Amino acid sequence: MNDDLSTSKNEHSDKRLRKSYIAVAQNASGRSLNVPIYRISDNLPGPKVYIQSSIHGAEVQGNVVIYHLINALKDIQIQGEIVLVPNCNPVGTNIKAGEYTLGRFDPVNGTNWNRGYFYDKEKVQSFADTVSAEDDEVTIKALFRKQWQQEIENKLEQPWGLGLAQQLNLRLQQLAFDADYVLDLHNGPVSTRHVYIPEYAKSAAKAFSIPHCIFIPNVFAGALDEACFCPWWTLQEHLKNRFNQAYDFGVQAFTLEMGSQEVIDFDEGAKDAASILGFLAENGGLAQKESADVHYAPAKMQRLGVYLRHYKTLFTDFGGMVEYCVRPGQHVKQGEVMARVLNIDDLDNDNAMHEVKAPCDLIPMLHFPSASVLSGTQLYKCFTEYFDV
Repeated sequence: MNDDLSTSKNEHSDKRLRKSYIAVAQNASGRSLNVPIYRISDNLPGPKVYIQSSIHGAEVQGNVVIYHLINALKDIQIQGEIVLVPNCNPVGTNIKAGEYTLGRFDPVNGTNWNRGYFYDKEKVQSFADTVSAEDDEVTIKALFRKQWQQEIENKLEQPWGLGLAQQLNLRLQQLAFDADYVLDLHNGPVSTRHVYIPEYAKSAAKAFSIPHCIFIPNVFAGALDEACFCPWWTLQEHLKNRFNQAYDFGVQAFTLEMGSQEVIDFDEGAKDAASILGFLAENGGLAQKESADVHYAPAKMQRLGVYLRHYKTLFTDFGGMVEYCVRPGQHVKQGEVMARVLNIDDLDNDNAMHEVKAPCDLIPMLHFPSASVLSGTQLYKCFTEYFDV
């Protein structure tokens, strides 16, 4: 579905900023659910950047980050183009149960809203086999983008149809796959800020003003960031093996965890936006004047990293009512109490309260949002064996 169809009747008054809409779903009444797309450009050469928020309906802080980005970019010259897609999953945002947003899974079939993107390793390799040693990176990049966009379109049009989550994901992927940098804005349940970075782009950690970095394998596990960087990484590796030379198509994608879900904080959103602007400045997306009142750059700060295999989940063996005793981002020593679980059936004896202790030195990134838990519930997700970046 072409997002440019509605551009003419939805033009923004700022000529640098074009606003259009894309229909990502239809409700049972047959009405389209539209998502706004903000494109900002000064028609200067530079990278294309794609930023989306709220693919999980309860993860709303990214929307206020995009609000701050749009306002800040009014006064900054842009090199390349920035595409901003807030509240990209209006279905998930509107799935409410009382005061809670149940927007992580498609309610019809249980699919995670962030796991329906397209990737096919064999198709990447088949394309790579058509490349000659004389083809330059610019030519290869343009041809591969064209083919991959057609593969996504073929997936959308396949005769058996697709589930709602996959339809929505593929339409967003069509927007994102033309970008050189993709930022997917998320939130944890109760969370501190952290960023997922592919291992091949480890140096990008210092371009974000985010203290905690998770380095993920260069493989596809279903999320948008992986759907955007894995095809290029796979193509680079295949061509390297064929021609015994390095290729770099300059495409990177990241998932940014911007605090806790069900929370909007405008002041923190301004800081998050400044962090993203620092990343853009570091990667050639902003043409900053030395005389400007504000100069964006990555913060000088301590950054801690962990490989995904050492990003551990702490479960509770006990059901009951839980007190979370340590906060996200806190440094915890082995043996310290992280949670206390109250068993209602044993209030009159010594089994009333169980302690959950840290199995090693760690830093929790997030914890479960509810004070009532079943046995086997994920209480915390934690950095272990972490290191300075």
